[in-house]
Amino acid sequence: MEKINAVITGVGGYVPDYILTNDEISRMVDTNDEWIMTRIGVKERRILNEEGLGSSYMARKAAKQLMQRTGADPDDIDLVIVATTTPDYHFPSTASILCDKLRLKNAFAFDLQAACSGFLYALETAANFIRSGRYKKVIIVGADKMSSMVNYTDRATCPIFGDGAAAFMIEPTTEDYGIMDSILRTDGKGLPFLHMKAGGSVCPPSYFTIDNHMHYIYQEGRTVFKYAVSNMSDVSAEIAARNGLNKDNIDWVIPHQANLRIIDAVANRLEVPHEKVMINIQRYGNTSAGTLPLCIWDFEDKLKKGDNLIFTAFGAGFTWGAVYVKWGYDGKKEQ
Repeated sequence: MEKINAVITGVGGYVPDYILTNDEISRMVDTNDEWIMTRIGVKERRILNEEGLGSSYMARKAAKQLMQRTGADPDDIDLVIVATTTPDYHFPSTASILCDKLRLKNAFAFDLQAACSGFLYALETAANFIRSGRYKKVIIVGADKMSSMVNYTDRATCPIFGDGAAAFMIEPTTEDYGIMDSILRTDGKGLPFLHMKAGGSVCPPSYFTIDNHMHYIYQEGRTVFKYAVSNMSDVSAEIAARNGLNKDNIDWVIPHQANLRIIDAVANRLEVPHEKVMINIQRYGNTSAGTLPLCIWDFEDKLKKGDNLIFTAFGAGFTWGAVYVKWGYDGKKEQ
């Protein structure tokens, strides 16, 4: 029997219209464009600022575009996975809301929470559902409304994050393309350095938690930066070595868009020139689970069938990893 692998067959994306510039942020906190560009590399970020709209709205926009581009029949979708740290509600899942909005009658759906590594984890999870032979069409979405938990009086974190979503269609193939290999890691010692203190079962919402700004991202930037650089670099080098990849045959590196200096460090470790690294942090900031698929959405027309791609990310948890993908279609073709 031919071996089944999982291949990415299409991409869709969405970013909100509202653009939050560095100049605007510098009127909120004591910072400026030069400092933000030098330290982080973000010029602007998109913010979903309409009342009553959450991550599912952006996920729906991205997945709808994906289904139109791939010509997918809603009844044929078997599974929907939404990677998010900013779900619409504690429950039900954002994925279940998405199924309802897209009228997917035959799919089961769940959310996956691995912070900024969420989409990386979703890629491997979806691939294994496909490899089982029981599922033929899986939609994975990375969607985060980071503005919902950013404190816009905290100069250390507020310039970093933005809102956005993008989605992939994952389908079976017997060709030598698709999601070829992955290395995924978790180290729980990251808790003190990157978290949201309140809102969960350990510390439920109360007047005290509201008054003490405990529903916002807390990040100890220097520590997180150090771990992100070493772990993303190491795991990218490991997956490259394991699959006979090097600077000559890696076509694209798709790193998590959290900080331009982290992206540079990963590229340098792989000895890959910058024109082979997907970078859009200057336009969107860190959209958490949205960053990796949004890169593909932005750069899709440059991709060619057979291209070797290395995805890598690092997030709260600490979670990190790398996924090696052999791209399955020419991006320029009309889908």
